[in-house]
Amino acid sequence: MSAEEPDRPTDHDPLAQLEQTFIVEFLARRGHSLSTLRDLPKEQADALLREASLYASGRLTEVESRAHFVDDIHHGPPPGRGKRG
Repeated sequence: MSAEEPDRPTDHDPLAQLEQTFIVEFLARRGHSLSTLRDLPKEQADALLREASLYASGRLTEVESRAHFVDDIHHGPPPGRGKRG
C-alpha cells in the first residue's frame, strides 16, 4: 500500500475490508486520511502507513483470536487444542 495508490479491498474479502477500516481509523486518530497522505512528504506518509499497517495487523489478530474463542465456546476446541492433563 502506498500513499499514491492505496490498496482497495474487494467486496469478496471481509478481512481486507476490515483491515482497510482499521487503517483509516488509525490515520483519522492521527489527523489524516488516505487522501491527505498525498500532501505529506513521501517519508512521512510511508511511516504513517507502516504504523497504520502494524496497527491493523494487531487488530485483525485480536478479531481472529476472539472469533476462535467464541467458536471454541460454542463448538469446543479443535482436536489437539483440548484440555491438558
